[in-house]
Amino acid sequence: MKTNGLGTIGDRVVFENERIRVWLVELDPGQIQSRHIHDLPYLIVPLTDGQNIMRFDDGREVKTDEKPGVTLWRMPGAPHELENVSSWQYRNILVELKEPEPVTGAAA
Repeated sequence: MKTNGLGTIGDRVVFENERIRVWLVELDPGQIQSRHIHDLPYLIVPLTDGQNIMRFDDGREVKTDEKPGVTLWRMPGAPHELENVSSWQYRNILVELKEPEPVTGAAA
């Protein structure tokens, strides 16, 4: 699945329904994930330690130091790429939160 003509957010979708989309992300040492953008708010759940650099179109670089199971909340944002600067494979589960449909009908 491509987003705005950019690269994909993850390697593959492992679950999806009307409320969430769950991606698996795997980056080998030195690998750079293609430039992409998040259109939805999302959670990152690292499966391994992560030492990465996020590079944004405006020139900013943000280093990450992630620990397995320590969940990170992120809002949609600017296009960026992610580089694994560690000596091991980095893996995470990324959960996109889709907009809920409006509730219709009588109030409870």
